[in-house]
Amino acid sequence: MSTTNPNLEWLLENLVDSTPGATHALVLSRDGLKLCHTRALGVDRADQLAAIAAGVQALSQSASVEFGDGTGGVRQSMTEFHGGFLFIVEAGEGAHLAVLASEESDVGLIGHKMDELVEQIGAFLTSPPRHPRHSQPA
Repeated sequence: MSTTNPNLEWLLENLVDSTPGATHALVLSRDGLKLCHTRALGVDRADQLAAIAAGVQALSQSASVEFGDGTGGVRQSMTEFHGGFLFIVEAGEGAHLAVLASEESDVGLIGHKMDELVEQIGAFLTSPPRHPRHSQPA
């Protein structure tokens, strides 16, 4: 997936614009690389949010393995902090959708809108594992 996918950018912008309280959205790879984000987030902040979201998802997966059914499955992570929320859902193989929202947000509505977006385009929101290139012996 390209980080400059205009169709995906448009869908993320639409998600934020049509969801009261949502302020930013981004798609990231499991290992924390931003794949696409809303314009208002900016490149540096998108990098920072992608790294944070990947860390939250990794911790949530570990908690699921230890205290859930053992599969490591994470449906959604939500962090409430002073001034807002961070929501993260799986969005296809190796990809996640993260949304930042204000503290006045309807958390159920945001979760629902994120699920709708993932259902619509989840097959396109994938980030296959990167494999190191093996050099040919000389």
